[in-house]
Amino acid sequence: MLVYGVVLFVYLLLCLLVYGLVLLVYLLLSELVYCRLLLRPGLLLGLIGLGLNLLCGLILLLIAGLSPVANWIIHPLDDRFPAFRDDGGPVTGIIVLGGAAQAAESFSHRQLTVNEAGERLIALADLARRYPSARLIFSGGSGKLLTEDRPEAEAVLDFADTLGIPRERLEIEADSRTTSENAVYVRRLLEGTPGERWLLVTSSWHMARAMGCFRKVGLPVIAYPVDFRTSWPQDATRGFPFVADGLKRLDIATKEWAGLVAYRLAGHMDSLFPQP
Repeated sequence: MLVYGVVLFVYLLLCLLVYGLVLLVYLLLSELVYCRLLLRPGLLLGLIGLGLNLLCGLILLLIAGLSPVANWIIHPLDDRFPAFRDDGGPVTGIIVLGGAAQAAESFSHRQLTVNEAGERLIALADLARRYPSARLIFSGGSGKLLTEDRPEAEAVLDFADTLGIPRERLEIEADSRTTSENAVYVRRLLEGTPGERWLLVTSSWHMARAMGCFRKVGLPVIAYPVDFRTSWPQDATRGFPFVADGLKRLDIATKEWAGLVAYRLAGHMDSLFPQP
């Protein structure tokens, strides 16, 4: 809970500009509706001040959403761990972290539904085929603190056939709600297996935090990043066609940087920005 609190605090600070813009619009509309501004001196100056604030907020919002700023912020995360290159060595098993499947939608419509991180499940299917003797572990609970939804891992297991994986081959860990819990609970499944070679699959921009957590619990895994969001150096100057696209990427990057800070402060990692 402490980690969630720190992450939320940092995230809200970084998003204050957007929420402040919405608040200014609301205040302006409410003042006009109730005609309070008409009864006060300095009406013109007040309107000009509010207008300038709204204009500045809108300009900053457009810059954040249309410019490459989101790419600059997420790129260090995206590029921290390079793509895996098979060296021909044996692979004992593959660990895939949750965050790719939409459990509620999958159960509701009786088909596997994925989100933008769906490459994690594509990698699971691909690695299962390439390493037929490797153990397969999918780690992911509901990820929600206030509700008790069915875990994501159960959805992936239910629809494993969709991925071409026999259900009896896939092991799941369905209790974790955070990245640190992914590491702790998976470590329990692998007790007594030192020296083995495990691949860790998650999104590239999430890999640094995941590697830090798994190293912290004494499980030396090999990074297998997927779901890359940038192509450098092209994206250094490439903006977004829609404001929502840039803001969404900025949101992902902001939360991940906040997560790194919170996890380091909470002692879930030994360094702020784990490296290969």
